[in-house]
Amino acid sequence: MEVIPAIDLLEGRCVRLYQGDYEQSQVFSDNPVEVAVQWVEQGATRLHVVDLDGAKTGKLVNLPAIEAIAQDVSVPIQVGGGVRDRSRVQQLLNIGVQRVILGTVAVEQPQLVQQLCQEFPEQIVIGIDARNGMVATRGWQETSEVFATQLAVQMQELGAAAIIYTDIHRDGTLEGPNIEALRSLAATISIPIIASGGVSSVTDLLSLLALESQGVTGVIVGRALYTGDVSLREALRAVGQGRIQDIPPDIDFSAFA
Repeated sequence: MEVIPAIDLLEGRCVRLYQGDYEQSQVFSDNPVEVAVQWVEQGATRLHVVDLDGAKTGKLVNLPAIEAIAQDVSVPIQVGGGVRDRSRVQQLLNIGVQRVILGTVAVEQPQLVQQLCQEFPEQIVIGIDARNGMVATRGWQETSEVFATQLAVQMQELGAAAIIYTDIHRDGTLEGPNIEALRSLAATISIPIIASGGVSSVTDLLSLLALESQGVTGVIVGRALYTGDVSLREALRAVGQGRIQDIPPDIDFSAFA
């Protein structure tokens, strides 16, 4: 299973939100590029980058930071947040992003998603952020009337490369992933699922590893890595992919303060 560190960008800084609440953000670093480089040095094989300002405004606000990360790391990065038209998808791919994550447009413009999946095969991933089973949009500020599983099936039919599933009530809480929701989703679709939200320990990662044969092929870890509740080095050793030889000591985020 692929363990993917999350880098959430808010006003150019690396932060974590609590349950998607912009009023409850914690800054971990003013230098997201340095953080990205250190995650790669620790063995990460992919990075998950979210433009939180973009998710709320519909614009790529943190594009300079995203471009700098793409240029400075040696592993693929996937980026989401505020990507709501073709030009932004092309812009991200042009600066070295490997996969683009679509969220709001999956609900509001499925025809556009289909066109993008056809034009950029294997490079369009759908982020499904669920609140009580319903899809949230526009930086989690609005909740639609679309069921998460319903949207996942539709996006699979349109050609999405994978689904990133986030349980909003678990995100940033360190309360553990929503295993039942992930198991239900995995039973519904056949494309890869990447779990996100709530991971607090290596034990949580092992519980997700039990779902790998059902299609949960990766997990995004955010707050737990930054607080030290989960060591990326130990996570990679426990559940899978990573270049774990010669990995330096865990990152001390107090050094960024």
